[in-house]
Amino acid sequence: MSRFFFLLMGLPGSVWAAEAPAKAAPVAGGDLVGQLGQMLLGLLLVIGLIFALAWLLRRVQQLTPRTGQVIKLLATQPLGPRDRLVLVQVGNEQILLGLSAGRIAPLHVLKEPIHLADAEPATPEFAQRLMELLGKDQKDKS
Repeated sequence: MSRFFFLLMGLPGSVWAAEAPAKAAPVAGGDLVGQLGQMLLGLLLVIGLIFALAWLLRRVQQLTPRTGQVIKLLATQPLGPRDRLVLVQVGNEQILLGLSAGRIAPLHVLKEPIHLADAEPATPEFAQRLMELLGKDQKDKS
């Protein structure tokens, strides 16, 4: 490979100039519209692929059994833009955690578990808001 490279480098410049392709003609108006249409079609194809993969990922996640989870998120309470309280159940124990930027601190271990009216675990605010925007209720999730 290196011999071939050095051989090509030794060729005179007139050889390279003779083999250089002629410059392309300026793009006509019709060609520009065709290229723009092709670019738009490619963009739509990529966006469609992203949505198809998101749909597939959501379907695959629903198929995995979640009954064996040891840690469950029961409730969250935002305290500020980056701070929140989180109630987590680990086995039979409930723990109140304080979450801040880059830190998780256990605040209290509850002696008696709190029984929530909703049997469903709380979802993070972003996921809940996204579901509302998409027009889906959390109870529709099976």
